[in-house]
Amino acid sequence: MSNSKIWLSSPHMGGTEQNYVNEAFQTNWIAPLGPNVTKFEQHLETYMGEESYVGALSSGTAALHLGLIILGVKAGDEVICQSMTFSASANPIMYQGATPIFVDSELETWNICPLALEEAIKDRISKGKKPKAIIAVHLYGMPFKADEINQVASKYGIPVLEDSAEALGSTYKGKKCGTFGDIGVLSFNGNKIITTSGGGAIVAKTKEIKDKAVFLSTQARDNAPHYQHSEVGYNYRMSNVCAGIGCGQMEVLDKHIGLRREMHKFYASIFKDVDGVAIFSEPSSDFYSNHWLSAVLVDSSKTGGKTREDLRLALELENIESRPLWKPMHLQPVFADFPYYGKNVSESLFENGLCLPSGSNLTENDKDRIGAVLKSFF
Repeated sequence: MSNSKIWLSSPHMGGTEQNYVNEAFQTNWIAPLGPNVTKFEQHLETYMGEESYVGALSSGTAALHLGLIILGVKAGDEVICQSMTFSASANPIMYQGATPIFVDSELETWNICPLALEEAIKDRISKGKKPKAIIAVHLYGMPFKADEINQVASKYGIPVLEDSAEALGSTYKGKKCGTFGDIGVLSFNGNKIITTSGGGAIVAKTKEIKDKAVFLSTQARDNAPHYQHSEVGYNYRMSNVCAGIGCGQMEVLDKHIGLRREMHKFYASIFKDVDGVAIFSEPSSDFYSNHWLSAVLVDSSKTGGKTREDLRLALELENIESRPLWKPMHLQPVFADFPYYGKNVSESLFENGLCLPSGSNLTENDKDRIGAVLKSFF
């Protein structure tokens, strides 16, 4: 049996991407504008649903940064951010000179806890500092409790910047993730459901917000025959070449989601009779996850002392990549001095959780190898 590397989540091409890229080269549309960018945005707008205006950008991080700017976040402001997430959710807060306020997760979706969120808002207001925005994340493709989060946000008049970088194709009550916040964010990094190599997008509810994002992403150049700038801009626009990859990837998006969900079922069948292992799944029919990454929690008190780390090392020994859950932001050295609200849910998830290989391009042989390690280990 081959011992080639099995990756956690590697790019998966559908076959038509090269056609769009070749066309970009043949027509010399290599710059960060062109027909592929327009086409990719149109595909995404159709996919996301009514009242979705999409601007294609160089990364999801760029989209988060522009989202904060458009929401008016400035130096000295405070922004609430889900602690259980990748650092790209929090870094743009720092770009703006603002202060991140981290909030714990709840156990059902592993996303921002509505109760801890309201506790944080109340306390910040009592200290004379009402948060300027809330960054909520759909972790590993699992929708956050959008109704409850939006209800809290609306109660205090705070906009939601929805980090849907990991959740393209996921839905909550039939509505696409990326459309619940005041502004949404997508990512097309190499490890995502679909990829443009690097890339991301901002999802707006109005054309005006999309146009503002595109304006800022192209160095905020004023409408003049010469180069004139009245505000600070950024080089954040997606290139026509990368957008060509995206156009091809949109043709296989639903197929990729189906294959990721099949991987989740594969793991569920393996762990259904294993004491002490819980697979991360939707808490009810309201939630539909793309299962970008399948993850498990390992309770060593029920597995005979076997831990998440023991499992990771057992997989690594067979050249199979797995990875602990995101280390919460409030535990990261760079963010250790900022406020945190909640209990220890995110810490416990990090200590006991493991992401397993989840790519839409995993073969039956890959599954056999993964399954053999898991069954042997437990």
